[in-house]
Amino acid sequence: MPTFEFETVDVFTSQRFGGNPLAVFPEASGLTDLQMQQLATEFNLSETTFVLPPADPANSARVRIFNRSHEMPFAGHPMVGTACVLAGRSAERHARFQFEVPAGRVTVRLSYDGDAVQGAEIDAPQPLTTGVELAAADIAACVGLAADDVRVSSHPPLLATVGNTYVIAEVAPARLDDAVPDLAQFRRVLDATPGLSGRFSLYLYARTGAGTLGARMFAPLVGTFEDPATGSAATPLAALLLSLTNDEAAAFAIHQGVKMGRPSLLHASARRTPDGIRASVGGASVPVLSGVARL
Repeated sequence: MPTFEFETVDVFTSQRFGGNPLAVFPEASGLTDLQMQQLATEFNLSETTFVLPPADPANSARVRIFNRSHEMPFAGHPMVGTACVLAGRSAERHARFQFEVPAGRVTVRLSYDGDAVQGAEIDAPQPLTTGVELAAADIAACVGLAADDVRVSSHPPLLATVGNTYVIAEVAPARLDDAVPDLAQFRRVLDATPGLSGRFSLYLYARTGAGTLGARMFAPLVGTFEDPATGSAATPLAALLLSLTNDEAAAFAIHQGVKMGRPSLLHASARRTPDGIRASVGGASVPVLSGVARL
C-alpha cells in the first residue's frame, strides 16, 4: 500500500488554530491527478498542495494546488505554507524558492526566527489585469447587504487577477461583519455574467485605517463558504488600490478571518513595473499536524 507523508500548517498567523490551514504533500511523485483531488476533498480545506520535481531545473519545485473541487492556477496561502514546510524539512537554510504553478512562476522569500522558519513573502506570478464590472446591487444581494453598503466612489465591483481571479468590492466598514453569502444569489449572478467565465469568488474589503484593511472572501459555489485568509485576493486588491493613485508603490496590512474565529494578518504590497502593476503578500506560518496518507 503506497504511503505519502503530509504536514499541515496554519498560514498568515503566528498562533496555531488561527489563519488559514493548509495540507502539504512534500513528496507527491506517484500520485495521480484523481488521487490529488480525492485527497484535497478528503482534507476539506480551502487548498491542499502537492510538491513535484520542477519542469525547469532552475526552479525549486512544481506545486499543484487543489481546492475541494478542482485544481487552481495560483493561490497565496498555499505558496507561503508550502515554502515553510519545505524549508522546515531541509537541512539547508533557504533564502528563497522558485515555484512553478499553472499561472506562472512564483518567487518565495523565507524569513527565520533564529534557525526556525517564521514565514514567507511571495510575488504573484502575473501583473494586474481587470475584467468585467458588476452592479453594486448584485454584489449586495450575494451577501445580504443593502446596495448602498457597497461603495463605488473609488471603483465599481470588478473582476481582478494577478494569477487567480476574484470579484473585488469595497463595503462600508460597519457592514463588513454583517455579510452572509447567499448561494442562490451567487448562482444567479454567475449565470447572468458571462464575463466571470464560470467562476465567482467574492472578496469584500473595508478601509479601517491608514494602510489597514479588513477583508472577507466567499466562494460558496466551490465549497468555500468563507476563507480565513486569501493571499491570491490580497495581491490583486493591493495592485488595484495602487492603480487608483499616482504612487509608485503601496503597502497594506489586511485583517481577515476575524469573524470566523481564525484571525489572520496579511502584509500585501504593490509596485509599478515596466510590465504593469505587480504585487506581493507575506505573513507568518506555524506547523500543526503531520501524518501519512495510505492509498
